[in-house]
Amino acid sequence: MENIIVVKDLKKSFKKQQVLKGVNFHVRKGSIFALLGSNGAGKTTCVRILSTLTKADGGNATICGFDVFRQADNVRSNISLTGQYAAVDETLTGRENLQLIGGLKHLPDSHQQAEAMLVAVGLEDAASKQASQYSGGMRRRLDIAMSLMGNPPVIFLDEPTTGLDPQNRIAMWDMVAKLAEGGTTIFLTTQYLEEAEYLADHIAILHNGIITAEGSPEELKKILPIGEIKLEFAKTTDREAAEALLAGFQITAGCKYLEISTDGTTKQVAEILNRLNGSVPVARFTQNQPSLEDVFLTLIGEKQ
Repeated sequence: MENIIVVKDLKKSFKKQQVLKGVNFHVRKGSIFALLGSNGAGKTTCVRILSTLTKADGGNATICGFDVFRQADNVRSNISLTGQYAAVDETLTGRENLQLIGGLKHLPDSHQQAEAMLVAVGLEDAASKQASQYSGGMRRRLDIAMSLMGNPPVIFLDEPTTGLDPQNRIAMWDMVAKLAEGGTTIFLTTQYLEEAEYLADHIAILHNGIITAEGSPEELKKILPIGEIKLEFAKTTDREAAEALLAGFQITAGCKYLEISTDGTTKQVAEILNRLNGSVPVARFTQNQPSLEDVFLTLIGEKQ
């Protein structure tokens, strides 16, 4: 697949604070790209630069082949941005909000597109209600529908599920996934790691002004080659006997269980089981691998 967004050595400072110190990444056409980072890492700054709302201090970026800094009008005609808060006119109905955007974009079939978008986001039954009567989740869906008017190839979603309850968040995830299935490229920033893991084809972690790691969720998890085995026993004496046989491993002991840190390889797991050698009965065996949260917290220095 071709790269629809290419960012090279992007820099931005605010007074004496350097927020972006040389950011590099690319986004493939039709994919969902997630930019992760702690609060203040520069995620929104990056989105504002790419959406032509803020000027960069250095570097370059292209979207759909157009230079973000020198061809801003062309870039704006190929993107849409949904910020952290729904930007709907609450005095208008859902339908009127969409028709307003269609008029501003000079779409020849704005009325037909508005009706199609209402169906696409599940708001057809509330089309004639004022947006002020919408719930937070409905406003969010309307906001994204407004972004989709004109079928832009790239949509920036800057923390789109902020403030939504779990049910509406999951509904939003499904909606975003369907957009990507239809060929729209999604650039997502989020503070929810499970959101990035559920949606994204590719994740980049922004920390200290640079991209510290990137890849698919599964690729990122392999950065930490550490797993954990949990052995559960029927009796405390069995746990004590197993703990003695496994001396030398990093172990956390409970009343009737042992948690053993490993390097994640099958060789080391086999060694642990061979040491027990059937002499100590194990009631239950489970193996856990590092989560995306483990990787993220380790990379930003908040987990030892």
